[in-house]
Amino acid sequence: MKLVYNVNDKPKFGQILIFAFQQLLAILAATIAVPSIIGNGMSQSAALFGAGAGTLVYQLFTKFKSPVFLGSSFAFIGSMFAAFAGAASAEAGFLGLLIGAFFAGLVYVIIALIVRFAGVNWISKLMPAVVIGPTVAIIGLSLAGNAVGDVLKFASYDAANSAYVMGTHGWVGFICAMVTILTVILCSVYGKKTLKLIPFIIGILAGYAVATIFTLIGMKTGNASLQVINFSVFENMQWYPDFTFIKAFKGIKDINAEYIATIAVAYIPVAFVVFAEHIADHKNLSSIIEKDLLEEPGLHRTLLGDGIGSIIGALFGGCPNTTYGESVGCVAITKNASVVTILATAIIAIIASFVAPFVTFLATIPNCVMGGVCITLYGFIAVSGLKMLQNVNLNNNKNLFVVSVILITGIGGMALQIGAIKITSIACALIFGIVVNLLVSKAPDQE
Repeated sequence: MKLVYNVNDKPKFGQILIFAFQQLLAILAATIAVPSIIGNGMSQSAALFGAGAGTLVYQLFTKFKSPVFLGSSFAFIGSMFAAFAGAASAEAGFLGLLIGAFFAGLVYVIIALIVRFAGVNWISKLMPAVVIGPTVAIIGLSLAGNAVGDVLKFASYDAANSAYVMGTHGWVGFICAMVTILTVILCSVYGKKTLKLIPFIIGILAGYAVATIFTLIGMKTGNASLQVINFSVFENMQWYPDFTFIKAFKGIKDINAEYIATIAVAYIPVAFVVFAEHIADHKNLSSIIEKDLLEEPGLHRTLLGDGIGSIIGALFGGCPNTTYGESVGCVAITKNASVVTILATAIIAIIASFVAPFVTFLATIPNCVMGGVCITLYGFIAVSGLKMLQNVNLNNNKNLFVVSVILITGIGGMALQIGAIKITSIACALIFGIVVNLLVSKAPDQE
């Protein structure tokens, strides 16, 4: 892929601010969604601050060579629920979040040390293109339902017929989503250089403008089915980040060894699962920037950055961080891999977390508008994975079986719950793919 801005390139200052804002829009919805899902008084602003701080730490460890943003990890949602469920008090629950993030980060540090001394060749042999390609595709495809669900947020789902029943509200949301996605596509394909670099900003603004018009008409006429933006959130703005570590210190008296052991069981296995996704994300990003990040700056550095970044992110926002596919997709579509853009995004995220009206405004962007953007983002992730298969001979059954197993188990949603541990569909697909590849790798090539 020919990049407009490579990893070490520095756009002009004004451009950096615009590109960084676009990255922020790409990662925002998912980053602040995790604390919203967990509840228990978790702060969205603090999660945004933690994501920015974690990203800066990640960039330091990777020597500013990996252009990706870290945001709140969905993989640890079950672990975070367990931290609150087993706590003697709410404050102890917040301390549990920090202890859990430390355990998860420690797993990354240990694996990083192993990689540092053992090298990465075993990773390449264990997960060649025939394994990692379809796995990356699954990362995008597994999110397809989320994107479509957001687009049709205001429609009702008829399970009996497996279809959405639109209604006026559903059609309004659908129109806003289509305006967004078509604007993104037109800017990316037909736009001049600047428009090609900021298609998401233009698309979201276009979708938001249409949504605002519908909402204002609905408010004026009293027609709730036309209202897709909730402006009432401005009435209860959180004016400053409510940092996790402040609440956590109050819960020290309420924890014991049994609770710490419960947290360890909830977090450590998930960290090993997320490690597999870490490899897939960095292989995907490597294919986009055409530099193997597992070799330079090295897998041990990306793991350390991700692990320590997760601990720092949780210290402030309670959520362990992870490299974001939305960020990688943004790099792929805009062809802007400048690390300076990522650094600016992290700094803006930290500053924005203290500006309540700004964070609240971003939170008012309707799901249907973000769904339109995510269709393109997740699609590019899927296509990036499929591109890795270009040099794989799929006429050979041993390769065909590996790809088939990964795609079907991943798209089919084969997620497994083993006690308190959930193995995600992506991790299951990758594990099955590795096993099948090892099983057939010694077979002779078919003519």
